[in-house]
Amino acid sequence: MGLLLVIVIGLVGFIVQARLQRVFNKYSKVSAPGNMTGREAAEKMLRDYGIRDVKVISTPGKLTDHYNPTNKTLNLSESVYNSNSVSALAVAAHECGHAVQHAEGYAPLQLRSVLVPVVQFSSMWAQVVLLVGVMMVESFPALFWVGIAMFAMIVLFSFITLPVEYNASNRALAWLERSNSLTPVQVEQAQITLNWAARTYVVSALSALATLIYYLGFARDND
Repeated sequence: MGLLLVIVIGLVGFIVQARLQRVFNKYSKVSAPGNMTGREAAEKMLRDYGIRDVKVISTPGKLTDHYNPTNKTLNLSESVYNSNSVSALAVAAHECGHAVQHAEGYAPLQLRSVLVPVVQFSSMWAQVVLLVGVMMVESFPALFWVGIAMFAMIVLFSFITLPVEYNASNRALAWLERSNSLTPVQVEQAQITLNWAARTYVVSALSALATLIYYLGFARDND
């Protein structure tokens, strides 16, 4: 049952990701008023929030946008940085939302930041420990439980990420409307784009949870 759940959620994730790509491409063809680019929107939103120590830079790839709190850089993908589309402004404002969270000490973001080193270690070694744990399940069952504990940290991180992402989107949409960077209709289009982006995080969290349930079932059956 656990494995079936993992497969079903994996298929849902594929559908959601494909839908996000279509929505992003659709609204990439809709120009924002005044031809404001993603970079310009990000810089303006940061100024409006009084944030002066975050640098907006371009990063390779598509939908690789992210805010790095370590060096305070807002990294916009090439399809966002120079684009004046609704999709570009939506994504740029969303990433600015994370910078605002950081500046204001948003609690879920702070908690997620604390967990980053643990999750990085777990992501690197959990599967190895689980694999070895399966091979040694009869002689050393505790090892498999160690792997489960490591994977549980990944699951926890995935669920803590959800309020962080939704809050950043809410901040982005509020600013886009308040600053008149987009028309009311375009704000709705931006919301559609960000909603589908957020759903990828929901599916990712559910997939991680389903995988954890599968591991727990395996451990129980081999007690």
